[in-house]
Amino acid sequence: MGRHGWNSGALRWRLTALLGVGVAALALIVTLINTLPGGGGGTAGTTPDGDKVHGTPATPKEVAKPEVGWGFTHTQFSADEGSGAATRRVEGLLSTDGGLPQNQAIMGWGADNPEPAKGRYDFGALDRRVDFVRDSGGTPVITLCCSPDWMKGGKAGTGNTDWSQSALETAPRPEHYADFAALAATVARRYPDVRHFIVWNEFKGFWNNTEGRWDYEGYTQLYNLVYNALKKVDKDIMVGGPYLVMDSVDPRAEEASTTVKGKWGAMDQRVLDAFDYWNKNKAGADFVVVDGSSYTKDDDLLPDEFGATDKFTAVGEWVRRQTGDLPLWWAEYYVEPADGNDDRKGWSETRRVAVQAAGMIAMVRGGASSGFYWNPEEEKGTDCPGCLWTPTSSGGGGGELPMYGLVSRFGAAFGPGTKYATVSVAADDVPNVRVLATDKVVLVVNTLDRPISAQIDGKRFEMQAYEVKWLTR
Repeated sequence: MGRHGWNSGALRWRLTALLGVGVAALALIVTLINTLPGGGGGTAGTTPDGDKVHGTPATPKEVAKPEVGWGFTHTQFSADEGSGAATRRVEGLLSTDGGLPQNQAIMGWGADNPEPAKGRYDFGALDRRVDFVRDSGGTPVITLCCSPDWMKGGKAGTGNTDWSQSALETAPRPEHYADFAALAATVARRYPDVRHFIVWNEFKGFWNNTEGRWDYEGYTQLYNLVYNALKKVDKDIMVGGPYLVMDSVDPRAEEASTTVKGKWGAMDQRVLDAFDYWNKNKAGADFVVVDGSSYTKDDDLLPDEFGATDKFTAVGEWVRRQTGDLPLWWAEYYVEPADGNDDRKGWSETRRVAVQAAGMIAMVRGGASSGFYWNPEEEKGTDCPGCLWTPTSSGGGGGELPMYGLVSRFGAAFGPGTKYATVSVAADDVPNVRVLATDKVVLVVNTLDRPISAQIDGKRFEMQAYEVKWLTR
């Protein structure tokens, strides 16, 4: 989406200064650096054996399946760092709820440059994130994005990583697609307990300016090389893509689809074309991955914030028809438009949770069986709108927040393989609630900013404004 928060992750900006060093000494340093293995720029802190198994891989609870369920994505700041008491509090929270699927990128969003120079690796930050997933009992998922600078025209070396948004969102050059695939294989060998890999992120860097469309040929070439490299490491590794942003627009827009549309708007036909090309030319896929927002590219919630979530259902149904019912994942999903700073802080938490719940229900109705909530954790403080837990910088951090309750309970109640059931809803309540049920539980969302008295599944009960209620059957 390009606006889900450029929090580069590792992006602990490193200010280096050489003071009191003469020109001759500086030239000598540059000469020495450029003679180090790995193509110049320095390799301090790296290792040539990046594929050495890290730590103690978790023993899988069962044979890997292409569906992982409902979890979250680690972003720039997460519970792997901070106060020991706070990080342990989150680990305990997650462990109690079965760990939850947890997604992490290999570069950015909390991870450093994994291969600063060709054949020289730095997995320290990624190791820490994987360890956290292991310690909290989660199912690890790795997104294979983004790429080291030397693969995309930048400089090699540990001190040369460009952490600007534009640099990070640049795709590898075609001549380095094979190098990126080799890096993916290295990651897979390093973490043998990671059984699910997503290839790239949102087609970053794959826009064809000349033709005004996505460079789906380039992405698919990269995807196929990565897919084959991972399957060569272990044929049972699960691989998916294309992680396209399913943008929607005003139905009157020139790029609007004439077939995939609704009250929520119309799909951008250029996105559908890109998906279609990948789908027809992919080497294979164990699951299919998309992301997107319920609102349009112009941040319009059509017809309103709850009605807009119907887009997730429509998109899911379309994707499943194209792929022959491959398991469908939403790598990211957004229901609240961001402000100019890419923050989503304008709604009350009750409203935010209610619309999120409606969005997750809509994804399930579209055939999705897995999804990852983009956790916008702050580095410090106690105010964290939309976060799963409070920032872990202090000993009192790591406390559960309302969004965590929704995501964890949704994952427990509606995991892969769930058989859904219908429930009765009083006619006058139908426009005002969203409902999802199994034979054991019913999730009910009040879409109104006022209390209601609802009759659902034969039960009459009161609901507060934007309340999310769980009923047992």
